Amino acid sequence: MTSAGNGTRTYRDGPGRSSPQSQRRCIVTGNIHDRSSLLRFVVGPGGELVADIASRLPGRGLWLTPRRDVLESAITRGVFARAAHRAITAPAGFADRVEALLVQRCLDAIGLGRRAGVTYAGFEKTCEAMRTGKATLLLLAIDGAEDGRRKICALGRGLPVAIVLTAAEMGTIFGRDHVAYDGCTENCRLSPRYGDSPVGFSLVGRQGKRVASDPDERRE
Repeated sequence: MTSAGNGTRTYRDGPGRSSPQSQRRCIVTGNIHDRSSLLRFVVGPGGELVADIASRLPGRGLWLTPRRDVLESAITRGVFARAAHRAITAPAGFADRVEALLVQRCLDAIGLGRRAGVTYAGFEKTCEAMRTGKATLLLLAIDGAEDGRRKICALGRGLPVAIVLTAAEMGTIFGRDHVAYDGCTENCRLSPRYGDSPVGFSLVGRQGKRVASDPDERRE
């Protein structure tokens, strides 16, 4: 998955298969994708729009390409209401709320991986995990150095790459100020093996701020 614009969170999937039963159509673009590549929304009892990040809430699902411009278009053009055949209200700052939920979901998954010892933080440890074949997913900070990003992507050529969190957000997981690089093994919940990829992070369109004092980058 990729998205337009600099600083936009992206997720690039590796090769995989999906069955027709696991696919849904985006109500804005009309394109059909695997469920894991879309965001699900439902309508609450009072007609309020609810982001179903885990895709578990009851009710008819309204599926959307996970981009901020697509979400905002669906709201302003009344696409949600037409698809649900009823009046729908979206609270102010709804896109920001969805972003916060997605960020927290990703942080929780990485945190579980850290406690289980299946994630590797920092440039050197992530590179070693790739050299030994342990890494199945690369997590790169959206505000990390481009040079370091190119180096680590070249070493991990063929691996799925998620650029979904800031260095500060990733750092909170590992008790550091900043972490620009993280490698996940197949036993991490974000691994493609589980189909729990960072769905919807191309929704986020904020510009990343360069972390000039990142210790990982100084070791390159």
